[in-house]
Amino acid sequence: MTLHVNLDDEAGRLSALKRYQILDTNPEERFDRITKVVQLSLDVPIALISLVDEDRQWFKSVHGLDVTETARDISFCTHTVADKSPLMVEDASTDARFCNNPLVRGDPNIRSYIGVPLVSPDGYAIGTLCAIDTSPRQHNVENIALITSLSELVIHEMELRQQAETDALTGALNRSAFGSEVQKCVSLFERQKIESSLLVFDLDHFKQVNDNFGHAAGDEVLRTIASEVKMSLRPTDVFARIGGEEFAILMTGTTRNEPVAAAERFRKTIANCKFEGLPDLEVTASFGIAKISKDIGQYSDWLKKADRGLYIAKDCGRNLIFDTNGPCGSQ
Repeated sequence: MTLHVNLDDEAGRLSALKRYQILDTNPEERFDRITKVVQLSLDVPIALISLVDEDRQWFKSVHGLDVTETARDISFCTHTVADKSPLMVEDASTDARFCNNPLVRGDPNIRSYIGVPLVSPDGYAIGTLCAIDTSPRQHNVENIALITSLSELVIHEMELRQQAETDALTGALNRSAFGSEVQKCVSLFERQKIESSLLVFDLDHFKQVNDNFGHAAGDEVLRTIASEVKMSLRPTDVFARIGGEEFAILMTGTTRNEPVAAAERFRKTIANCKFEGLPDLEVTASFGIAKISKDIGQYSDWLKKADRGLYIAKDCGRNLIFDTNGPCGSQ
């Protein structure tokens, strides 16, 4: 029997996971070293860093398996995440929770499992570090202590990774990390033709804010606008600061009119922003939109196309939106 586990504040947990921007990324040595230590220290054939997404568990690092993800509803790690405490299974074939699980009855023929939750600094269990054997076995407190210590190292490495990819002022992705996300989207379009759009926006006359009120005030404006825009994003949107006062949003799985409607929502959000210590300041933004197309092979191609729309919006008077796939203006 497959058990379905209900998690408290699942939306918050998924949001905490998404903040790391780590799902579906390439293998990294710093994580592979950790799972290798688990595999060798516990003498098990399989060791994983499993991140529990909405309907799957995805492996950031895996030793001993040829797959990178499995369905969440058959995942042992979902139980570990739900309990937010270590889980030990001596023999899954005799355990009522798992005896009919396809991962037990078939490949990889799981028998023993030991996993500890990966808990983010804000208290959410976003995945596990686990060890799996194809034979029944008992694990002792030393094994638990080892994996628990290594699970803390996994979170530490994820935090360092996030900091390296995040703009320190606004908390948005930085240009380099955003480029990697966009390039993945380009590759996805080439394989599966999934529609996506790139929105870029620039704060109008931002230099005047710095000149008139100082750079500290300018920083406050950037922080506030980034924070407000983030609250208007879809869960799947990727938000980045790609220049001084220039930002970008990657929207995947978009319908024909959705990017324009979203840009208008962001435009109004920015125009309505209030800034601490600057009660009379009004800031606007100009937007360019570019849809993914077969002539876009690189991130730079897509960004140039969206930037062309941005420049047109500015030339036409600012506080406007220009869609390169069909112009529209709004004030």
